Amino acid sequence: MGVISVAVAGVIGLAFPLVVRQLLDAAFAPGAEPGAARRALDGAMLLLVVLMLVQAAFNFLRTYSLGRTGEAVVADLRKALFSHLIGLDVPFFTARKTGELVSRLTADVATVQAAVSQAVAQLVSQGITLVGGLVLLFVLEPRLTLVMLAVVPPVVVVGAVFGRGLRRVSAEFQDRLAAASADAEEAIAGVRVVKAFGAEGLERARYERGVDAAFAAALRRVRLRSLFVPAVLLCAFAGLAVVLWFGGRLALAGELSSGDLVAFLLLTMFVAGSLGTFTGLWAQLQEAAGASRRVFELLDARPELPVDPAPVRLGRARGAVALEGVSFTYPGRDEPALADVSLAAEPGSVVAVVGPSGAGKSTVLALLLRFHDTTAGRVTLDGVDLRRLDPAELRANVGYVPQETLLFSGSVADNLRVARPTASDAELRAAAEAADALAFIEELPEGFDTLVGERGVKVSGGQRQRIAIARALLKDPRVLILDEATSSLDGESEAAVQRALARLMAGRTTIVVAHRLATVVDADRIVVLDGGRVVDVGRHADLMARGGLYRALFASQAGAGIVDGVPGP
Repeated sequence: MGVISVAVAGVIGLAFPLVVRQLLDAAFAPGAEPGAARRALDGAMLLLVVLMLVQAAFNFLRTYSLGRTGEAVVADLRKALFSHLIGLDVPFFTARKTGELVSRLTADVATVQAAVSQAVAQLVSQGITLVGGLVLLFVLEPRLTLVMLAVVPPVVVVGAVFGRGLRRVSAEFQDRLAAASADAEEAIAGVRVVKAFGAEGLERARYERGVDAAFAAALRRVRLRSLFVPAVLLCAFAGLAVVLWFGGRLALAGELSSGDLVAFLLLTMFVAGSLGTFTGLWAQLQEAAGASRRVFELLDARPELPVDPAPVRLGRARGAVALEGVSFTYPGRDEPALADVSLAAEPGSVVAVVGPSGAGKSTVLALLLRFHDTTAGRVTLDGVDLRRLDPAELRANVGYVPQETLLFSGSVADNLRVARPTASDAELRAAAEAADALAFIEELPEGFDTLVGERGVKVSGGQRQRIAIARALLKDPRVLILDEATSSLDGESEAAVQRALARLMAGRTTIVVAHRLATVVDADRIVVLDGGRVVDVGRHADLMARGGLYRALFASQAGAGIVDGVPGP
């Protein structure tokens, strides 16, 4: 419907000069009878009014239909881009700033949106006017048309030269804007740190530098457009002036009627107007090309972790976890984070991973969740290499409670249903009760429907952790991964979280990264890492009796003297 409306409106527009020609030839024909001339004038005027009304109707249909199509295309593009991004692996997001990706999803897509919803309609409409106008001009007076077309080659050359510059500068502007957006996103997300260190001025300066860089690129784009449009219009109207001069000479010589001359001039103005519109459209399309290139670069990004085309189906796993001779080096680094690490956890057992900062503890967790693949060796679940499993099935069997709990800005119920979207209200209450969270949730203003704010800022640290534990309970995983969920809590909150964790760990294989060693003294096995290597394995009492790194770490946390009946170093 949109294309048909554009075509009809364009053809009607081209009919205007022909009706004017008929009017003038009838009104000013030599020896014309006054009554007949008046009737011809009235008839032409009535026809013009009818044409205007019909054209207005089809212009509405054109604008609405193409605008709706453009908005739908961009909405689908936004959904496709976000769906693609959220399906990419963790390393992709590690290498890029969140603000940059958000800018691609919003600002760049908005630039494409303007081109799709507006420029395309104008492109079709002006294309019909240009081609149809040129055909009519050739029919009216071929000589004048050839004179007018002499300006087309300069216009094409100017458009090609400026178009390349606009595309390059527009891409640079989008890059600068994305970088500034990334800086703003980081500052806003870390506003508590900014406030605590009084770094508002530093963050303002950093964002202003980014905006100024984007502004400088925008000014270069404005300068190019400011030169581009007048240059093309100058060529177009120079051609119009030559047509006026040459057409006037033909009319004086009696080779062209007054109606033909006026119709030709009107059609020439239509064609010149189309060329002028095309210049603006060309500039807009070049800007959209720069933005779309960035969008499609993201759409072309592929997951770095391969998915087995015929994965092993585990169903409900038993929960046996093992690292077998695992080595791993982060991209861009020379030193391995892990080197020949082996550990095993039997179903239902608790294995703690301890060690000084930088020992590789968090890397072990990342490999267990298959955020990365090993450089050497393998990680298995029930004896099956994680690379042979469907990632969705793997993560359905694995629960994760991080040290820094991330809650989304929705309600408590929304955050719990991240684990299982189909969970009933009764199941939410049961999970919250098991996590020692039901009492404080019911005290919130709207209970489970209370909004927790961005990153859960409206609830305390201990409450966030218990909501995260309830979320893991609702998932009911066979393997539980804990990144020391109590290290940053006060005594009362820690006691509540420890009770919730005890219920969560019951009957599940649990891998704990322990920063506070006193929390893992009852673990079935403690694996001590140092420099990415396993330096000791055993139960708490055995490790303390052997001395070495574990006892030194334990003593440094507990203080000098006797700890649990074992002498300190």
